[in-house]
Amino acid sequence: MARRPPRAIAGRVVAVTGAARGIGRATAAALAREDARVAIGDLDAAAAAATADELGCVSHELDVTDPESFARFLDWVEAEVGPLDVLVNNAGILHLGPFLEEDEAATRRQLDVNVMGVVHGTRLGLRRMRARGAGHLVNVASSAGKLAPPGIATYVATKHAVVGLTEAVRAEHRDSGVEFSIVMPGVVRTEMIAGYAASPVVKEIEPEDVAEAIVDALRRPRVNVFVPRSLGAVNRLAQMLPRAGGEWLGRALGVDRITWEADRSERTAYEARASRSASR
Repeated sequence: MARRPPRAIAGRVVAVTGAARGIGRATAAALAREDARVAIGDLDAAAAAATADELGCVSHELDVTDPESFARFLDWVEAEVGPLDVLVNNAGILHLGPFLEEDEAATRRQLDVNVMGVVHGTRLGLRRMRARGAGHLVNVASSAGKLAPPGIATYVATKHAVVGLTEAVRAEHRDSGVEFSIVMPGVVRTEMIAGYAASPVVKEIEPEDVAEAIVDALRRPRVNVFVPRSLGAVNRLAQMLPRAGGEWLGRALGVDRITWEADRSERTAYEARASRSASR
């Protein structure tokens, strides 16, 4: 069967959440280079404005945990830029440490940003896209949405939720004309992984690697977007093995050590910002 030609990126209206820094910023930059019409939203309005000025796009303050703020953001995007073609739900935070030591505020914040932020974006974006019979929802999860490394239990739970939510909503809208992608990066070199322990096998990737994978998924729509792609093969192998075999594979790759043996003293700046921010 002949492969379908890639879809054009130029001219498409794309909104990216949590795009003042990290993966979101890299994604906005990659899309801007493709001549997409990019709008970035972030709780840190000043940082978002600076990023937008540098990239040649536009920005607006956004609190993804507040559905009214999210609705205002999308209303603004459609009024100032045009009808929404793509929404990248990227905003997310991570608290690192043993589950029993995690305070209630950190747990709640991760659930609010990582889960409810994606719920709000998916619902609000989908309503607009479904009405036009076209669009693409990109939900940034994590390879932790398929695995369960120790030391980030609540974060793992939130990313499993993003994977499950996207799969189920996609099944409900299979014939709607709306595309869905779940982005599952490995260890990405951003402020979020400060203090992570090294693995002899699992290599860190750059935010730009994730951004390029997102752009590619918009050109050639697919649901599962592992970054790097080799993670997809590892995930499939782990799923085929019995539990003991899958857990052995994780230990062999050093997945269990990356977060469990992390140096939490190196995370002071990130943890302080994560307690009040929604940027990856």
